[in-house]
Amino acid sequence: MEGILELINRELGSSFISEAGQQLKLGKEQTGLGLSTALPLILGALKNNVSSSKGAANILGALSNDKHDGTILNNLVDILANKDSMNNGANILGHVFGGKEQYVAQAVSTKSGLNLTKSMDLLKMAAPVIMGFLGKKARQNNIADSKGLDGLLGGLLGGENKAQEGQNMITKILDADGDGSIIDDVMGMVTDDKKGGLGGILDGLFGGK
Repeated sequence: MEGILELINRELGSSFISEAGQQLKLGKEQTGLGLSTALPLILGALKNNVSSSKGAANILGALSNDKHDGTILNNLVDILANKDSMNNGANILGHVFGGKEQYVAQAVSTKSGLNLTKSMDLLKMAAPVIMGFLGKKARQNNIADSKGLDGLLGGLLGGENKAQEGQNMITKILDADGDGSIIDDVMGMVTDDKKGGLGGILDGLFGGK
């Protein structure tokens, strides 16, 4: 999606990987791989929640909060080092994944090779950044209903078919025992389209654009 690719082009992706890696004492490649797994899972879960009227209302309400107005994107280094931001990330994950975020962290760990603690910390760092970006885009595009929000998330996931696949994968992870066995399917969904959606984002994160 053009908006988030522009964000990557402004080197947010590089800054995010660098600062998150520094905080977690990880190299750039492993941090990037962890993020490339975490991003589609968080976005897919958000889209899953939008499918219900209550879930959509909750997300729209959160995005209207000044906390998610996009200013986090202008102060990424300080934000990622802030314990309050990590606590905020934990709260977001709890709402988005319905208390089953440990299974998602397991999936990130399985794919990236990070241990479970660092996988969870990476998810906590990513969640406020994603919400900040979505809040900014919602304001810019006057998105105030579930249809608009669903379209925004679907575009980020690479279109209707890929978004549905993403939702299906999230459902399986949250219904499973947390062994992360289907994470390759999730990654296959988002990396085979390098021209748009999350395929383009991941390309940008690793300097492919």
